[in-house]
Amino acid sequence: MSSWVSQSVRGETVRVQLTTVDLIIVVSCALASLLLLGPGRWAPDALRCAGLFAVVGLGPLVFRTLAASFPGHRWIHVLADWWLLPTAVMTHGWLAPVVDTVNPFLKDAQLVAADQRLFGMQAAVVLSRVVPAWLNDILMVCYYGHFVWALVMGLVLYRRPGGAEYDEYLTALGLLFFLNYAAYALVPAVGPRYFLVDAFDGPLRGTLTPLLDSLMRKPLFARDCFPSGHTGATLLVLYYAWRFSRRVFWVMLLPGLGLIAATLVGRFHYATDLLCAVPMVMLVTGLALGVSRAARQREVAKDARSVPVDAIVRP
Repeated sequence: MSSWVSQSVRGETVRVQLTTVDLIIVVSCALASLLLLGPGRWAPDALRCAGLFAVVGLGPLVFRTLAASFPGHRWIHVLADWWLLPTAVMTHGWLAPVVDTVNPFLKDAQLVAADQRLFGMQAAVVLSRVVPAWLNDILMVCYYGHFVWALVMGLVLYRRPGGAEYDEYLTALGLLFFLNYAAYALVPAVGPRYFLVDAFDGPLRGTLTPLLDSLMRKPLFARDCFPSGHTGATLLVLYYAWRFSRRVFWVMLLPGLGLIAATLVGRFHYATDLLCAVPMVMLVTGLALGVSRAARQREVAKDARSVPVDAIVRP
């Protein structure tokens, strides 16, 4: 799906084509900026983060305009096509004032209670007593593949002609990040590693694990527990790999399952977080498929209108 915007560049009118994921970035960043400039202006660091959201949100408009104005510069097109991934990485660190505004109260107690009702246990605590140190190392390495697999799948699809598969994949990924970050604001939680710290026998054991675990304690925003974005993104990439590249699917399957397991073994998430990631993935992939089919139908209709009438009626 594309949207056309007319821009005046050097006195000439340039038609700028925005993709669906461009619109997702622009709208979501605009909403965050308006929230922080309005109801959330009291929150610590609100004005700075509002400005950063605005700058990132303008990215698709700027890059698509430059790409339309200078079609010979391929790198501008590439930057515009891949703007979602740096947006997702950067904006995660600016969510603190957004969450302060929407819901400043942690919901860990409710998630712990949900786990107890649904599963009769706290999975992270139980696993900490049975998973050996060497397996902790393997799973924590898998955990750091969060953005790697999304990038790999994107590269595979980006190289294919037409771009329809890449557009659908990126639309789903964009919707996933948008809903995931919105859920962080509605249900902020810090996870078992902080909230249930007294329930564990000690820190995570392993050779690499202590270092990898310490690195995950440095991000500026840590109320990112519900639902599990690592689980959601991994399931989404596996889904598209199964549809569009079975080779990537089989290469990714075990590390991907290890990544999902690491969300519990690494004490980052409650089991409820993983469970609730599943319907979110189903929703965004369904929406992306619908947008993709609508775009194809419009292209078919456009091609049909461009065929001369006499060419249709003649045998």
